[in-house]
Amino acid sequence: MAKKTAKTSSYSAIVNRLFFLGYKPGVKKIPFTRDEIAAVANELKVPLPKNLGDVMYSYRYRKSLPPDVVATQPNGCEWIIEGAGDAKYVFKLVPFNRILPNPNLLSIKIPDATPEIIGRYALGDEQALLAKVRYNRLVDMFLGVTAYSLQNHLRTKVPGIGQIEIDEVYIAVDKHGRQFAVPVQAKGGHDQHGVVQSLQDISWCKQRLPELICRPISVQFVTETKIAMFELFDDKGTVKIAEEKHYELVPYESITAADLSAYRNIANA
Repeated sequence: MAKKTAKTSSYSAIVNRLFFLGYKPGVKKIPFTRDEIAAVANELKVPLPKNLGDVMYSYRYRKSLPPDVVATQPNGCEWIIEGAGDAKYVFKLVPFNRILPNPNLLSIKIPDATPEIIGRYALGDEQALLAKVRYNRLVDMFLGVTAYSLQNHLRTKVPGIGQIEIDEVYIAVDKHGRQFAVPVQAKGGHDQHGVVQSLQDISWCKQRLPELICRPISVQFVTETKIAMFELFDDKGTVKIAEEKHYELVPYESITAADLSAYRNIANA
């Protein structure tokens, strides 16, 4: 625990220093390079990370930025870290945007088709979430398509952005023959979905699969059995929610006649 705390503290110090090297009131972008990470670590006399990219990965996808950085954010905006090419990054000020489940949304009960042995040996929340989405065909159900998992934990590069990771990519087709690329970002535990990953996923789809319609998805655990799913789209650099559904995975006998009647009435509304 002490080792983890020390690493977090050194990462925070590095990111904080990188930000304020370029920050001035009113500035909206602060570019920097991976080489500057090493230079700043030496300047601050903190341990140099074995993997320099891990510093940026932590704050792009996992952690909140240091409090001193957050304190400079104008109302309604937040700083994010974007890739800007190989070993290049930029602090960017964007409209505040977190993808959070709506607590008032109806949960739809689905018979849980996850093999028990998979649940027993799942390696972490994110892997468990992706497995439940896959085995219960929730992408098909949510989007109204037939979807096939192409690859999970896809690490690739996008020109102008650099290296990215997509948790899982599906290829799908609908009843009209239209074909789709469906990049999925999964968030377990207390993690929140930010804008950076979806914008990167959309850029990857446009560059690598331009003939397919891109329909990015975020999936999150609400509880151990309830999954929130969001279809997202890029509205001039801001990620918006096109649709949100909550699915609760339960034993078949937990779905009552009253549940089925309610779903029938909703479908007919």
